[in-house]
Formats: sequence, structure tokens, C-alpha cells
Amino acid sequence: MAATRVMAAASNTTTSLIFKRPPLCSIAKKSNSLCLTFNRTLSKRLFTCRAIYRPEEVRPLEEGQPETLDYRVFFVDSSGKKVSPWHDIPLHLGDGVFNFVVEIPKESSAKMEVATDEIYTPIKQDTKKGKLRYYPYNINWNYGLLPQTWEDPSFANPEVDGAFGDNDPVDVVEIGEKRRNIGEILKVKPLAALAMIDEGELDWKIIAISLDDPKASLVNDVEDVEKHFPGTLTAIRDWFRDYKIPDGKPANKFGLGNKAANRDYALKVITETNESWAKLVKRSVAAGELSLV
Repeated sequence: MAATRVMAAASNTTTSLIFKRPPLCSIAKKSNSLCLTFNRTLSKRLFTCRAIYRPEEVRPLEEGQPETLDYRVFFVDSSGKKVSPWHDIPLHLGDGVFNFVVEIPKESSAKMEVATDEIYTPIKQDTKKGKLRYYPYNINWNYGLLPQTWEDPSFANPEVDGAFGDNDPVDVVEIGEKRRNIGEILKVKPLAALAMIDEGELDWKIIAISLDDPKASLVNDVEDVEKHFPGTLTAIRDWFRDYKIPDGKPANKFGLGNKAANRDYALKVITETNESWAKLVKRSVAAGELSLV
């Protein structure tokens, strides 16, 4: 039997997972149905979701052994009920702060990702032709996703060479000093955005920092990153540009003049992809093989 163990979560991340307000609407009849509301903190509507069971906390739960095909990191509420890190964890916390789910800790190479086509969308190691995937070298930052976002593969973005979305949640590169854990949930503030184009698909990279990082108060926009983390934006762009080259694939490209866009643009990306996610879970657009549970 596969080993199962609960991963400890830092106390500051646990507090970000407490859902206090009841849902305002329901889009399904199941006990784990989603709820859509909106928040006017940003210039456009930001939709959020709360599971109707209102868990007091969510924690990651490992099943199986790391670096095996059956390894999964699920998320459970205080009763042990599984929830989705993509759909059931709220995106927006107010005042430009968002939840960020860690998939890949910094200085590691296993290519972990939310399994968007599996029930409860656990984190697993990506595979290709039945084999586990690894980056050719360690990633130097914490990497993961913004819950309740989706890059719509039917939308051609006119600002980024008409590239279509990659059918995944939006990626986050968290530049703080601490190495985080798989499944850890952080409160982050966006600082910049890179428009990566991977084999013709738009794959946004939101550059962010955890609020508990010692330098968090010093950085609020792209120019602050250049000042307090010199060379980091270039290093992130070059890392994602080149990581497929050792496998014989061409370098990835970047839109927006090959430069990092500022905080306001990053917030625009988050808002638009959150609205796309809302359409997805309301079934206004076809889900295909994506799990909405």
C-alpha cells in the first residue's frame, strides 16, 4: 500500500486558507460544488470561489512515494475531505495580494504540476512517454500556480503575437530567499509579468514575492525587482527561454518586446485569466478533459 503522510504547513500559510464568508451562489448540486462571487478591488471583476463546506484550513497530503508515477500531493480540509488546489483555494485576498500554490521548490529539478485532468487536481510529476520528467538543471526560484486562473486555449491574445493560451493555470515565479515545500500555499504580491511563448502557446509567468520574505516591503513593481534583486528578471527569462535546448528543442520566445511588464500589467493578466477560469467552471466554454472538481 502506498505510504500516506500529511505534510506540515507553515502557520502563516494556514491562516491564508480560512474561509469565513458563506458562498453567494452555486453552480452545481454536489457537496463540493463551486461558488462564484466577484470583488471590485481591481479595475475589473475578480471572481473567487469558496467550497460550500467552508473548511477551516487546507493542508497538503502526500500519497505514494516521491519520484514515482503514482505519487500525488492532494489537498484536504480539516475533515480530511479532498479539495482542488486549482478550483477550491481562493485567488484573491485583497489589496493586491493573492494565494500562490507551490508546485516546484527552488533548487530542485523534478517537473511537478497540478494534474488538471484528474479529479481534485492533485500535484504530480509530469511524464513523457511514460517516464518522469525533470528539468535539465535546477530551477532557481519557487514555482507554481495562481488558483482560479486559466489560460484559455481558444483566445488569441492580440498583445502577444496572437498566441493562444496554454490551457493551464497561470504560473508564478516566486523570488523570495526561502526554499518552499510542494503544496505550500503562500500569500504573494505580483511584481511583473513575462509573456513566454512555448511552441506557439502563451504561457504567462507572473513574477511575485511572498509577503513573509525579508525584502517583500522593498519591492512593489518591476523597477524595484531590478534594484533589490539585480539580474533576477533577466535570469528568469533566460532560464525559461533555454531549458528545453538540452533536449534538442528550440528556445522559447517572449512577447512584449522580450521584457518584463510592470505590476499593473501583471494584475491585468491575473484579472483576465481569472475571468477565463470563471467561464470554464460555469461551463460557458468547453472544458474538454479538464477536471472541474
